[in-house]
Amino acid sequence: MEKFKAAMLLGAVGDALGHRNSRKDSSASGRKVQEEPRASGGQEQLVPSRERWPVSDNTIMHLTTAAALTTDYWCLDDLYREMVRRYVEVLEKLPEHWADPATLEGCSQLKPDNYLLAWHTPFNEKGSGFGAATKAMCIGMRYWKPERLETLVEVSIECGRMTHNHPTGFLGSLCTALFASYAAQGKPLEQWGRDMMQTVPLAEEYCKKTIRHLAEYQEHWFYFEAKWQFYLEERKISEDTGSKATFPDRYDAEEREKAYRKWSSEGRGGRRGHDAPMIAYDALLGAGDNWTELCQRAMCHGGESGATGTIAGCLFGLLHGLDAVPTGLYQDLEHKEELARLGEALYRLSTQEK
Repeated sequence: MEKFKAAMLLGAVGDALGHRNSRKDSSASGRKVQEEPRASGGQEQLVPSRERWPVSDNTIMHLTTAAALTTDYWCLDDLYREMVRRYVEVLEKLPEHWADPATLEGCSQLKPDNYLLAWHTPFNEKGSGFGAATKAMCIGMRYWKPERLETLVEVSIECGRMTHNHPTGFLGSLCTALFASYAAQGKPLEQWGRDMMQTVPLAEEYCKKTIRHLAEYQEHWFYFEAKWQFYLEERKISEDTGSKATFPDRYDAEEREKAYRKWSSEGRGGRRGHDAPMIAYDALLGAGDNWTELCQRAMCHGGESGATGTIAGCLFGLLHGLDAVPTGLYQDLEHKEELARLGEALYRLSTQEK
């Protein structure tokens, strides 16, 4: 249970740290971004709070998704209606949290008063952003058991395409939900990327079954898989050889920045549904159980560091808990009590489930 609470809290901490960096100077390099915490005495001295280091819409949407998942729904359609109701409710609060435009647009197209089609949104050419990925870790926490894989696939896709109806967007939500489930299962980190790639065909099957936007999906589907295949080969973990991920000899802030830009689709690391989870995963592989190192890799770069920080922080919590994290980082955290309560509820519901 403690790790589930840690996951919800550290997802928000990663968001606050990374989001502040990307909001202050979106063109800053990783090296420049890392200077501020050092100048103020290191992470031990940082105290994220609503006033100084607020969370972004990444945390608000993750928290809202988790709240829907912890309600007493009879069937998945009821869960989707609950998500829709809550997303529309939170819509007016999002702009004050520097909301991602694609998330705003997606939420505005939901239809809470339409019983049958409440969560059916149009295909969106611009829906390939990171917002679906940053709200879906809690889905993997709710359905982390291997026998719930089918449910995890369906819920993560439907949740993702409510706001980001584009394969690069909603496959990002599948990816982070899967990674959270793997963390809860205790699966070796090097295996995560391969197992995720083997699950993508299940997602494709599910999309074909629901018969929505198939022609548009087929046109864009391969991009997510191609990017991830390239990444896994680069780290030499695309096959099960039992070996650790391979990093370049020199992989400092500057070199990481180049790598993140190379993986992205528009020269800004973490901006899309494929590379936000990728950068978070890369950071976890490189940092091990070292929280400070994770922050340098996932929360302190010149790209969309709020998104990558949210994903990496949450997964780190599931893997390692709070022990390695300075208490100041979460003592005054915005929505702290609610995040901890939701982590507890997700754990209880997922473990008690028959």
